[in-house]
Amino acid sequence: MEDRPITTQGLKDTHTQSDADASVLQIWGKHPLKGHVNISGAKNSALTIIAASLLCPQDCRIRNVPNLVDVKRMEQILAALGVKIEHHGNVLDINASTISHSKAPYEIVSQLRASFFIIGPLLARLGVARIPLPGGCTIGARPVDLHVRGLQAMGADVQIEHGIVHAYVTGGQRKLRGAKIYLDYPSVGATETIMMAATLAEGETTIENAAQEPEVVDLANFCQALGARIRGAGTNTITIAGVPSLHSTDYAINPDRIEAGTFLVAGAITHSEISLSPVVPEHLTAVIAKLQATGAQIITESSDCLRILPGDTIKATDIETLPYPGFPTDMQAQFMALLTLSEGNSLITETVFENRMRHVAELNRMGADIRIKGNHALVRGVSMLSGAPVVATDLRASAALVLAGLAAEGKTIIQCLHHLDRGYEHIEAKLLALGAKLERIPAVGDISGVCLTNDPVLSEKD
Repeated sequence: MEDRPITTQGLKDTHTQSDADASVLQIWGKHPLKGHVNISGAKNSALTIIAASLLCPQDCRIRNVPNLVDVKRMEQILAALGVKIEHHGNVLDINASTISHSKAPYEIVSQLRASFFIIGPLLARLGVARIPLPGGCTIGARPVDLHVRGLQAMGADVQIEHGIVHAYVTGGQRKLRGAKIYLDYPSVGATETIMMAATLAEGETTIENAAQEPEVVDLANFCQALGARIRGAGTNTITIAGVPSLHSTDYAINPDRIEAGTFLVAGAITHSEISLSPVVPEHLTAVIAKLQATGAQIITESSDCLRILPGDTIKATDIETLPYPGFPTDMQAQFMALLTLSEGNSLITETVFENRMRHVAELNRMGADIRIKGNHALVRGVSMLSGAPVVATDLRASAALVLAGLAAEGKTIIQCLHHLDRGYEHIEAKLLALGAKLERIPAVGDISGVCLTNDPVLSEKD
């Protein structure tokens, strides 16, 4: 691997936020889809695995990295810390042999909540980290308390002053110490932060009530490939035995289960037969079950390939979001779009975020009949949706509006595309290849004020 460093200016986003918010996506609905979709690497795995590369003082090669705005921002943060990075297509080469800074740049951290993941690896490697409180999201409160309490249990002194999290380890060797940690909530972020920090700690760390999401397992597998000793990932108890150092690896990220679920819903809502791969079918158990409840058939064509055979009609069904292996909150908005066209009434209950239904107003603008009470949404199925100008309010909401636009009569115009660009690699090209009719064009007039919302990073309650 070449040791050519890059700067934060050297990393160019596929679509910058300003570019995305100066354009709109036009979708002409009622065009059937057909064909095969290639599923990209998991965004939420990529962000934490890139952060975990800070644990290793040698070369790391990470494959199947999706080309997304959020991934570029995480690369920029590592580059600002002095890490050498090279990106070749979907392959990322990282060398963190030298970390010249322990403080992450505010201007990037403020846009990417996942940037907080670097606190664990920095504490483990350097014994000190200074991380600005990350950018929040508009879907609910996401405090970092569980992260902080876990690090404190391992011997870190953590103070929050003027929006900066100062964390350091006292003692001669400045090493974290293994601890037994119980999480009040099975937070993916806190589980991953503690697991990364524990890989180089002295002694053994146990995380009880740990998150069981596939992205946690993906991160654990990456750390194990580096030489970490981790047991129990994918269960509610994870044990990490600290090791003195980690070594080079070559690792491929899992396919994105949320992108796969989104395209399965695209088939269901447009009554289209499509196939997708690579996927890990067991990661989609809850999504597949609910699609079957709506009348669709999901065929396993091979160990990593699924095909959806849509039903003649869309049946109503109730959904409650839960931590994995329950129904994922990251699929709630997409299923709401699907159920707007169902026969009957559906009840959707959001238990992970208290403010994750801002897409309801936009779907109603398209003719849906949805009423909200607290964390419940009653979706009364309608016979058709109509294209309309709508605003994407967060990442998964943007996907829901794309799905609704594919099924609607007429033309849908979606604004604030930076949300969509954060989480779906080449989604327009993939949909065009399936036969959808859509086009990204410059916006007419200044819509920047409409898109003045924090960039949310959607995964789980912290």
